Amino acid sequence: MADELHQVPDQKRDALTGLVGPAGARARIVQWQDDAARDGGTAPIHAMMLGLRRFDTVNLAYGEAAGDSALVAVANRMSRFAADELTGEWVVARMGGGNFLLVAHEQCSRERWQWLAETLAESIARPIANPVGAGTLRLWPRIALMRALPLQNADAIFGRLADTMERVRLESGRRVVWVDGDASIAGRSAAQLEADLLAALDRDEIQILYQPQFRSEDDALVGAEALARWEHPLLGRIGAAALFSIAERADHVAQLSRHIATRAVAEAAYWPAPLHLSLNVTPADLSAGNFAQDIASIVSGAGLAPERLTIEITEQALLTDLARSALALGKLVDLGIRVALDDFGAGFCNFRYLKILPLHYLKLDRTMVEDIVEDMRDLAVLRGIVAMAHALELEVIAEGIETEAQRALIAREGCACYQGFLRARPMGAAAFRTFAGTR
Repeated sequence: MADELHQVPDQKRDALTGLVGPAGARARIVQWQDDAARDGGTAPIHAMMLGLRRFDTVNLAYGEAAGDSALVAVANRMSRFAADELTGEWVVARMGGGNFLLVAHEQCSRERWQWLAETLAESIARPIANPVGAGTLRLWPRIALMRALPLQNADAIFGRLADTMERVRLESGRRVVWVDGDASIAGRSAAQLEADLLAALDRDEIQILYQPQFRSEDDALVGAEALARWEHPLLGRIGAAALFSIAERADHVAQLSRHIATRAVAEAAYWPAPLHLSLNVTPADLSAGNFAQDIASIVSGAGLAPERLTIEITEQALLTDLARSALALGKLVDLGIRVALDDFGAGFCNFRYLKILPLHYLKLDRTMVEDIVEDMRDLAVLRGIVAMAHALELEVIAEGIETEAQRALIAREGCACYQGFLRARPMGAAAFRTFAGTR
């Protein structure tokens, strides 16, 4: 479930990252526990604190602007990770400096919580674009994690995590530590997970869900974004980011990407025209020499009109070789396929992308729209981005629309399309066909 802390009292947010602070996280935990007590039960709460080891070296080496950029990137990666991987309620908070908190309110095994922590650490450790110079930054995350005891209050949770974080900072060989000191759990090793993934691909167990997209002005359905999910028999749901992380370690990103693209494009060919499909691509996809040819072959084989396919790319996918990415995308555009720059506003955007890449859309990150109704500064930023996009002849898609007030406002400000839980959640192929047929 999306972060809904804008509905929680004491909602002061961190000025840099937009996350709530300790008070906001405490309020959410109290709310969960109070709700559970009224129902005669206890709230299952799982928490992890992430700290950035040697973060001061980033500021010393690259300057405070680069350090701020890194903190914003961490905040956004954690929020997107939680949205992708968790099925219940959750909150991500900045606890001060380079310390962040993720708390989830859902049933979760010890094995899964540790796996999520390890996967999150891998995500945070990936390169971050340097906004004030060439090259990229790398961070060294450490994580303390726990499953809260029944009725354990928020301050006790924060205290135990902080104490464990101090311990983990001194243990150079360990990236994830439980507050109770037990790091050896029964679960799946990296090698086992990689083998599980290959077997899941062979058995066609990777599920493709479709997040509907709508035209802002009249709510007409215009298409859907394809999202990959894997229901692991031990770990539960594994979202797209973690799924591709496993595939990358197994050197099977190309196989996974082709599997998802082939299934999604074939499904979209059955949709009534002009509904379009949005398909995410990875850094490995863009760096492959045959990327454009593979996509063109999949589209042609399925009989989908190229103009009904949109390729979505993120900043992370562009970090390796921007010129090569632009060339590959240009080949697709020549075929009629459209291109969207995803997660725009999640961090410090490199505006050079807008000059070099053959884009048709800017897709706003959910953090750019969540407070536009209440915060005039956020609304001013939205207006500036929309004006810039229109000057570049780009359409704007808003992600994470959850209220009617947000939808009405983005329509009024000139955003062409939107997606979010206001109108629909991700759904399977059959459900989407039915949904499209009733619109």
